Amino acid sequence: MVKVQALIKEKGGNMSNKDQHWAKTKSLLMITLAIWFVFSIGIFFFGAEMEASSFRPLGYPLSYYMTCQGSLGIFVILIFWFAGRQEKIDEEFGYSEREEN
Repeated sequence: MVKVQALIKEKGGNMSNKDQHWAKTKSLLMITLAIWFVFSIGIFFFGAEMEASSFRPLGYPLSYYMTCQGSLGIFVILIFWFAGRQEKIDEEFGYSEREEN
């Protein structure tokens, strides 16, 4: 959000509605990709260190199995969070797909 406001000030406040919408959307996308990276790749680097038991469901260490299941849950939450935030950005700039009654 701060970067978007700085970009608007940098251009003298003369950014078009479309440019402001794209700047906020791009910022949201980068945040979402960073969260996705942490939970899809970053967390698995520590799976071996989290091994606490010898129980191995489906032949994998329990910590690895639980990490995979947790990541799937985070991804579902991330999808709904992203969609909600994007809808707010779209409404702010008049690009919402919701029908007014």
